[in-house]
Amino acid sequence: MERLQKVIASCGVCSRRKAEELIQEGKVKVDGKIITEMGFKVSLKNNIEVDGIKIQQQDKEYYILNKPRGVVSTARDDKGRKTVIDLIDTDKRIYPVGRLDYDTTGLLLLTNDGKFANDLMHPKNEIDKVYVAKVKGIAKAEHVIPMQNGMVIDGIKIAKAKVKVKKTDFKTNTSIVEVIIHEGHNHQVKKMFEAVGLEVLKLKRERIAFLTLKGLTSGKYRKLNAKEIKQLYDFVNHKK
Repeated sequence: MERLQKVIASCGVCSRRKAEELIQEGKVKVDGKIITEMGFKVSLKNNIEVDGIKIQQQDKEYYILNKPRGVVSTARDDKGRKTVIDLIDTDKRIYPVGRLDYDTTGLLLLTNDGKFANDLMHPKNEIDKVYVAKVKGIAKAEHVIPMQNGMVIDGIKIAKAKVKVKKTDFKTNTSIVEVIIHEGHNHQVKKMFEAVGLEVLKLKRERIAFLTLKGLTSGKYRKLNAKEIKQLYDFVNHKK
């Protein structure tokens, strides 16, 4: 027997966090009864419905996508915008592991493996997420040090980041800055720069753990191979 939200996630419906939201909203039924209790335990022998659709175990799939601008990192969008799911040819109910903003580009993982997604997103596992930002202004020590020391953004204490100025251009008054974080708060990297007085003009995620965008142009994707999947699981388990 497993917790209801874990079973929903393991069946590829959504992430565990989203499953908890659906349970709280009364959108999950077990054997015909609406369940709103977080600790409720079930097995796949139970009849579990999410939004009226019966869930079932499915083969796991794992993708790496080079997300382009103008695409939202959700499974569905109520505004009718193109989603990252629209870019991938699969009949499985996959969803993104975390999010990239509408105008942020770069590496995004997608899967129907809820445990995998939850482990990768959890800050305690300290999975590197590497971003490269083009910012307006000349990045100096006075900007970098606060981000390296940890900040408070929207009342939340943000962990220390690794920050490196890669290039400055005095003619255009811009800088290229690399930022490595482990968390994934809403608009975190942009807000970090905003807090130190630098405006983000472009933002791209170039790496998660050991995975890069090598060989993937904007909008293209591929499946992770068995070796990469095992490496990610080994990496996460080593961090625990």
